[in-house]
Amino acid sequence: MSQLASEMGTPLIFEQGQNGRANRYFARAESAADYLPAEVLRDDLMLPENTELDVVRHYTRLSQRTFGIDLGFYPLGSCTMKYNPRINDAVANLPGLRDLHPFAPDEMAQGALQIMYELERSLASLFGMAAFSLNPAAGAHAELAALLVAKKYFRERGESGRNTVIVPDTAHGTNPASAAMCGFRVISLRSDERGRVGLDELEKVLGPETAVCMMTNPNTLGLFEDHIVEIAKSVHDAGGLMYYDGANANALMGNARPGDMGFDLMHLNTHKTFTIPHGGGGAGHGPLGVAAHLTDYLPIPVVRASKMPNGKPTKFVSDGLTFSLDFDLPKSIGPMRSFWSNFAHAVRALAYMYANGAQGLKRVSELAVLNANYLRVKIAPFLETPYPEICRHEFVASAQKLKKETGVRALDIAKALLDRGYMAPTMYFPLLVPECLMIEPTETESKETLDGFVESLREIVETARRDPKQILDAPTKTVVGRIDETRAARQPDLRWQSH
Repeated sequence: MSQLASEMGTPLIFEQGQNGRANRYFARAESAADYLPAEVLRDDLMLPENTELDVVRHYTRLSQRTFGIDLGFYPLGSCTMKYNPRINDAVANLPGLRDLHPFAPDEMAQGALQIMYELERSLASLFGMAAFSLNPAAGAHAELAALLVAKKYFRERGESGRNTVIVPDTAHGTNPASAAMCGFRVISLRSDERGRVGLDELEKVLGPETAVCMMTNPNTLGLFEDHIVEIAKSVHDAGGLMYYDGANANALMGNARPGDMGFDLMHLNTHKTFTIPHGGGGAGHGPLGVAAHLTDYLPIPVVRASKMPNGKPTKFVSDGLTFSLDFDLPKSIGPMRSFWSNFAHAVRALAYMYANGAQGLKRVSELAVLNANYLRVKIAPFLETPYPEICRHEFVASAQKLKKETGVRALDIAKALLDRGYMAPTMYFPLLVPECLMIEPTETESKETLDGFVESLREIVETARRDPKQILDAPTKTVVGRIDETRAARQPDLRWQSH
C-alpha cells in the first residue's frame, strides 16, 4: 500500500513504519495489486509498511495498555466483572459448535438445540420461572422484550389503559429508558430511610393504570428488599406485573428465586452472573424469563424437546429426545434479533453451570456476599458507608464527607485507584447517594487482592487529607493522564490524524 502511495507521489506520515520496509519472509511485489484484488484497493487508504516484528510489538504494547479482568481487580458495582474460566471458551470453540451455521436445519443441529434447551430448562429451575427465551442480545434488550410482553398481555386482556411503569430510585438506569421506549409513563419511587421500597409510598402510586413494577433484589445499594413478598402482592392486587432486573442475580443464585418472590417477568445477564466476557461494547446475552401465564408471549423461536418415535437414543439424539425450533406462537411478540440467540454465550453459560453444579452455584453467591461484606467492614473506618448493615453482593461508599473536608471527590478517588493498578468502582450511582462509589468484588477475588484494594483506598484517603493535590492530579502513571471529561464528552476526537 505504501508503495502505491509512493507511486502516486503522496507522502506518508505515520508514527511507525517506513516506505520500502517489507517483511523478509516474502518476496517483494511490484505493487499492491500483486497482493490484493483491484476491486478492494483504495487510493485514499494509505497504510504504513512495517516488519512483522514491529506489528506484533505494536499491538502487544497496545493490549498491555488496556485494563481488563485478566490483569487486575475490577470492582465495578452492578456490572459483576468476574473472571471467565478458560474452559468456557474452550467448549464454545469446539468445531461442531463454532462452525455450525445458524440456519442449519434442526436435524443437523441437534447438539446446539440441546444446549439451548438444557440452558433454558436450567435457568427456569434455578430462578423459579416457567420458561425462558434465549433470544434477547443483552440485559437492556431483554428489559425491552419483557415490557413488550407486558404491553401485549394487557392489550389482549382489554386493559390497554395500563400505561404506567413504577421504577424505584435504586433500580438500574436502563429500566426507565426501556419503559419509555415502549411508550409507558414512568413513575420514580423514592426509597425509604432504609434504602428500600416503602410499602406506604408504593401504595400511593398503584392504581388502574399500573402495568409493571420494575425492581432488582438485592437493589443497587446491595440491600435485600425484605418486604418483597408484600410488595409483589400489592402490585398484583392492583392488577400489575412484577419485573425482576437480573443484573444482581450473582447475589442470590441458588439461594433464592425471583419466581418465589412473586415476579412475573425477569431477565438475566449471563455475561455477568455466568462469567461470560463482557465490556467494550459486546457481546451480551440476556435471557428473558416469564411466569406460566406469560409463556405464550415469549420471543420466537423457542426450543422444544419431544420423544423419538421409538424412544431410543441414537448417535445424534440423547435420552431418546429430539429438539426443534418452534416458531408457532401466535401470541408471541416476535423475534428480538437476527438468528436465534447469541449462541456462543449460551454455550459458555451452560458450561459454567455444569462445571459448578447446583451446590457450586449456591457457593458462588455465598462467596460473593462474603467478599462484599468483608470489603464493606474494612473500608468503613476511613470512608463513609451510608447503609452500615449486612449487604449482599455489593455495597455503596460515599466520599461526600471527604469532599467537604479536602475537595477530593469520588471521581478523584477512582482516578487515583488507576495509578495503583485497580479499575475504579462504579461512580455516582445510584443517584440517591452523594459522591457514591458502588463496589462489587464478586466471588472470584482472593483475600490478598481484597486486602490490597483496601490498603490502596486507605492510602488514597490519607493522602487526600494530607496533600489533596496529589489525588486531584491523578492519574499520573497511566498511559493517558487526566483528561477534561466535559470537553471529551462534548467534543470527542473519534478520528486519528497524522498531524
